[in-house]
Amino acid sequence: MKEIIQYFKDIAFGIKSLIKGMRVTGHYISRPSKIITQQYPENKETLQMFDRFRGEVVMPHDENNEHMCTGCSACEVVCPNGTIEIISKRVEMEDGKKQKIIDKFVYHLQMCTMCGLCIPACPTDAIVMSNDFEHAVFDRSQLTKILNKPGSKIMPGIK
Repeated sequence: MKEIIQYFKDIAFGIKSLIKGMRVTGHYISRPSKIITQQYPENKETLQMFDRFRGEVVMPHDENNEHMCTGCSACEVVCPNGTIEIISKRVEMEDGKKQKIIDKFVYHLQMCTMCGLCIPACPTDAIVMSNDFEHAVFDRSQLTKILNKPGSKIMPGIK
């Protein structure tokens, strides 16, 4: 007899939870002006990612092909899984002093966890996280990127 009572209690509990869930669904259906779901890829042209979204690391360059990276390797050191690799060289300046500049800023997107630890570690704000989220490729070698553009140099005044 106890099993039969428990059986009906379980059915009543299931119906109660179903009604509770349908109430939440009905609440969102009754307000079509507040749509949360994005219809991707149909809305590709109008899709806006949130400002806090972290897609990939990029190095902004200005119109003169100059960047703010000094090659200090702070971002490389703080990266938990070796995503960033800075290849630098020393060049002699006009005043006779040698200065360290970056030769290549290699970013391995396939290893990046998008944690963002490298961004606050950069003392010159040379790298930022972009809102780009489409990273699907057929060849993994395309996920290794050189962030400094060919022929780029450091902005004047950045030390």
